[in-house]
Amino acid sequence: MTLSKEMIELYAERPTKLLYHYTSLTGLMGIVESKSLYATDIRFFNDAAEIQHTANLLRYEIARRLDQYGSNTKLLNQLQQWVSDRLTNGHMLFVVSFTASGNLLSQWRGYCQKGKGVSIGFRPEDVKVHSEQQFFRIGRCRYDIKEQHKLATNIVNAIETLAEERGENLNPSKRHPSNSFHDIFEEVEADLLSIAALLKHPGFKEENEWRAVSTVTTNYIEAPICYREGASMLIPYVRFLLPKTPNGALAVEQVFLGPTPNVHQSATSLSRFLSKYNANPRIGLTYCQIPYREW
Repeated sequence: MTLSKEMIELYAERPTKLLYHYTSLTGLMGIVESKSLYATDIRFFNDAAEIQHTANLLRYEIARRLDQYGSNTKLLNQLQQWVSDRLTNGHMLFVVSFTASGNLLSQWRGYCQKGKGVSIGFRPEDVKVHSEQQFFRIGRCRYDIKEQHKLATNIVNAIETLAEERGENLNPSKRHPSNSFHDIFEEVEADLLSIAALLKHPGFKEENEWRAVSTVTTNYIEAPICYREGASMLIPYVRFLLPKTPNGALAVEQVFLGPTPNVHQSATSLSRFLSKYNANPRIGLTYCQIPYREW
């Protein structure tokens, strides 16, 4: 199986449940008014280990082969170094996070300000269509460590097969001898990043996350990349347009109001805000029923 086929199969599954996005009240206002979400470069997510997890899986598989078989050492040693340097610091890949679980305490704690959280639910078929229109793929995150190790094995198999077909670049004017297989790695980089975007540490399994994942961006100057201030750096992102109703309003299926000390007042003002922008959730606005605590 080629790496492209592996990637395509990974994204073949379609979401069937509502897809929610957790945010703050300020975030909600921006989403409703702009009818869009921030698609953030995956390397700038809050969890710094995002892409590193796949790099670790690949390093483990490469080390296992070098230890057990002792073949393809030149290729595997170069791949080991390339994974460490390039996979975690290469082309840009923009991601929007959704979840099939719209009312989870861990999500309220992790992704929302205390007393100011909401989760916005969208129809899965609408998200899929809008993803494809913007050259994003929608895929379910994978948490099972056995499945992840199998994927890592298939990835290295595909690279070894491609290297056998293409051979190494022995022209010193084009490649330094220590980078003689880098043409192969660059050929699979886009597919590898797309796969990596869906592999998450098993500890996050409860999040039940789905992701809209962009194609790889190589031109950082001409691409429509924006920047916002983060806690300690500028965060690159692109706009991900959300589904709209026939009258141009944000198409919302359901909204959960997170734990708050002022349930009635918060729900009332939130409902009025949504009505002002004709973004009334079809299923309704629901309080999470989780008692407010100073976490």
